[in-house]
Amino acid sequence: MRCTPHEVSNKACLSLETGDIQETSMKTVLVVESEPSVRSRLMPWLNERGWRVLDAPDRQRALALAREHLPDLILCDWPSVCDHGTGFCHGLEALSDLAGPRPVIVATGVADGAERYNALECGVDEYLPKPFNYHLLDQFLARVAGSGKGQPGFKPGPGGGQGRGTRLKFWGVRGSVPAPGGDTVHYGGNTACVEVRVNDVIIVLDAGTGLRRLGLSLMREFGDRPIHLNLLITHTHWDHIQGFPFFLPAYNPKNIISIYGYEGASQGLHDTLCSQMESPYFPISMRQLPGNINIRELKEMDFDVCGVPVKAHFLNHPGICTGYRLFTPDGSISFLPDVELFQRLRDRWTAETNAVPAQERQSAPEEDRSLVDFIRGSDILMLDAQYDAAEYERHVGWGHSCVEDSVAFALHAGVKRLYLFHHDPDHTDEQISRMVARARQMAASRHSDLVVEAAREGSEVLLTAPKSALP
Repeated sequence: MRCTPHEVSNKACLSLETGDIQETSMKTVLVVESEPSVRSRLMPWLNERGWRVLDAPDRQRALALAREHLPDLILCDWPSVCDHGTGFCHGLEALSDLAGPRPVIVATGVADGAERYNALECGVDEYLPKPFNYHLLDQFLARVAGSGKGQPGFKPGPGGGQGRGTRLKFWGVRGSVPAPGGDTVHYGGNTACVEVRVNDVIIVLDAGTGLRRLGLSLMREFGDRPIHLNLLITHTHWDHIQGFPFFLPAYNPKNIISIYGYEGASQGLHDTLCSQMESPYFPISMRQLPGNINIRELKEMDFDVCGVPVKAHFLNHPGICTGYRLFTPDGSISFLPDVELFQRLRDRWTAETNAVPAQERQSAPEEDRSLVDFIRGSDILMLDAQYDAAEYERHVGWGHSCVEDSVAFALHAGVKRLYLFHHDPDHTDEQISRMVARARQMAASRHSDLVVEAAREGSEVLLTAPKSALP
């Protein structure tokens, strides 16, 4: 930082030539800002409030200063330091191997929802829109100064890509009830529905309200060509079947729709699916649908869908509920949208071995050990993470898990990529982004390569086999 009497007082000035810092009792803020006019006002404003200011105009210089001086706070202009939202945070992972906790990270930028959520997902502690409201910034800095540094490091994960392989697309990710609105637009408000394409085979996991948009997309894609689709139902709670009456391909006689599932909670799968379309609930009954609809009530836990092997496992959720694991040529996909894990694993890990101690594994409920074996080594796991730990304490027995337990479970099973699923209808996009950051911190603290994302409507994931396995 080039300090002048007009910018920063000498007592708080870092000399880049000597590396000396005066007044070491002061808390330190690293300002990463490429716009000179913003820096010229912000830096003396911070200094007047008792902060020692380090100045970096770009990401490379910021990372060097952060490693050398371990600031208490990093105030960074998000667009100028981040490559697609992850570059700067990825570089800050290096801080996690140093003594002491990582700094509090505050990103600044335009008041754009997607940019804000991207920053929070990457692990920043707060996002402040520009132009600055200096009164609010002053309040936030006072809280930081009084509370010390943040929590240990984090590890952002990559998203899906383009190319060859099995494709997965999220059409509905919410749980319990649809939650449309401005606070849920980023992750989406539709209930559970996931599309999996394995070559020409279309497999759909659950028929929540997201199924309606999938149906519209399929009709545009196929035009006059027939659609052969396979729908796997985990259970018949309404948020997992209520999209089917609005599924447009079911109204075309050219199409064949095969529905797989186990019996409903109090009646057969066929009767349950039909009953929600009977008068007075819906104007068109299942019998009146022109499409060729075949309902297959499963009895076995291993079956085949158009050449794709599938395994099922009963889950701890009210009524009869199953999870599925698909074995594709490009890897395995596990779908457990509604499950309450029997034993809390989040506090039982040893960071040195990245595992649950042997005595804990032996004492774990048989149901948990069986489920861990069921998902072990999955390339993709979509897992119920409806609550955080505090919320879960108020919902024990409701049939859903908290993000902390879900991450620990995925780590225990050696899963490669975890998608937090079944978002609570009351959770805003910002809350979900913070849960993702918490989940990534857990994985990073256990030195795991687990990639953690939150399922988001419209996002696609490409699952590709290793190059050696490709023909």
